[in-house]
Amino acid sequence: MDGVTATGVRADARIVARADGRGGTALPVLDSDGPLALRRTRADGARAKVMLVGAMSGPLGGDRFSLTASVAEGARLHIGSAAATLALPGQTKDEARYDVRLDVADGAELHWLPEQLISARGSDLKVTTRAELAAGARLVLREEQVLGRAGEEPGRLTSRLTVRVAGRTVLDQELASGPGAPGGWDGPAVLAGHRAVGQLVVVRPEFAEHPVEARPLGECAALIPLAGPAVLVSAVAPDALRLRRLLDEAIAPFNGT
Repeated sequence: MDGVTATGVRADARIVARADGRGGTALPVLDSDGPLALRRTRADGARAKVMLVGAMSGPLGGDRFSLTASVAEGARLHIGSAAATLALPGQTKDEARYDVRLDVADGAELHWLPEQLISARGSDLKVTTRAELAAGARLVLREEQVLGRAGEEPGRLTSRLTVRVAGRTVLDQELASGPGAPGGWDGPAVLAGHRAVGQLVVVRPEFAEHPVEARPLGECAALIPLAGPAVLVSAVAPDALRLRRLLDEAIAPFNGT
């Protein structure tokens, strides 16, 4: 439930998707409160579509947001957001948290494609995204982070992304940036002066038999096969628009397959 604590706002959202027995996907659970508002939109064939609509600014310092999505066998779900998430400083200096948990069963598919997360000056946000997939699950996951608004220094942002397939970890990475982050985050080995960074993870059972080869995607992106039926695209760019273009080009070969 939503509420205001001594240190900030707490809000939770929960989605459950199940096959409806008629070739489509039902959403028996679509619960949200406070700053996290979920809206069902027009389905795309068998795939149900849900939009995350920010009802308030934030997360602010001290806020605690969480979202869980569970996709059952045979269901197909697409989750997007209506606008970018803007992390802002709050009335307290406490860290804000945004935790996302995604569970995808055998024979199910999830597209997690929110808009960018912008780390505004003075903010302090920790984001965790954890995806747990069965062996026969399919996933397309995109994360984009923009460090500061136009002409602005970034806040502190710590982002951890974990993907597990059939109980095995195929990806577990963390990036900390902004004031107070470990040294080197803006150096040539990490962001190299860029202010937008993104990841695209694609999990397909067929990658186990037909793995994708590693290759560069221009100067600022690369496709990397993971230790399992999954691939990772990592990219950096000067701004959000060019980052999205890089990731859209990377995902194009996987669309419709």
